[in-house]
Amino acid sequence: MIDTRSTEIAEGEERIRLEVGDGLAVLTLCRPDTLNGWSWESSRQLGLLADRIRFDSSVRAVLLRAEGRAFCAGIDTTAPGGAITGGSAAERTRNYYEGIRWVHERFAVLARLPQPVVAAVRGYCLGFGFELALMADVRVAAEDAVFALPEARLGVAVDAGGDLRIAREAGAGWAKYLALTGRRIDAATAERLHLVQLVVPGAELEAASHALAAEIAANAPLAVQGIKRAVDTYADSALPAALDRAAMTAALTLTSDDCREGYGAKADRRPPHFTGG
Repeated sequence: MIDTRSTEIAEGEERIRLEVGDGLAVLTLCRPDTLNGWSWESSRQLGLLADRIRFDSSVRAVLLRAEGRAFCAGIDTTAPGGAITGGSAAERTRNYYEGIRWVHERFAVLARLPQPVVAAVRGYCLGFGFELALMADVRVAAEDAVFALPEARLGVAVDAGGDLRIAREAGAGWAKYLALTGRRIDAATAERLHLVQLVVPGAELEAASHALAAEIAANAPLAVQGIKRAVDTYADSALPAALDRAAMTAALTLTSDDCREGYGAKADRRPPHFTGG
């Protein structure tokens, strides 16, 4: 695992880029060669940059976007420090549990920003990518966007609470349908389920999402931030306890034989054989 104590981002190691201007903070996932695959380091950088935004009085709204043809295709299995170790199965499970709780905290820094966050999604938005997009207050999707939580197909639970946020937005049945099957849905279906608020042609995504963020930024900051806090307080009232349960379930499955089998089967391009162990 990476050094979570560092407050610096080394040159050339950027996973996320921050640009501030005209009342907007633009966060860009900037590893298009990996389809913006997510890693422990991505989570660390997200928390650092969100903290910088929080106390910048010039920022009235945030735009979360990505370079390349995908928003985020999920975990980058090639990233350094991907696996968590331990002297025993119990210690390894405990370490995963604490690591996932740490990721939840980094994601929460973004989700709980006083400034509203608009996400612009194109192409693959899978696993951690889907969960990241769900942290935004408003989501704009290109017509080519594809959404999924494929974790169960790999033998693991949903890590960062994406299924819980789908339950909040679309209902428990749809959360279970998507998380239990791992099926992909297109942008039109995501809009019908209220998981995205606006669908536009791919060529219009950047302009439409920027214009929406700028429209929010032009409104009275105290009113905007108060509205966000009030809605979140209502919508997220049961979230903390559910996220802790999700972290423990993810830790147990990440250290299971089925997880090893799921990732091995994916690498071998064969159907997995899960045993429940």
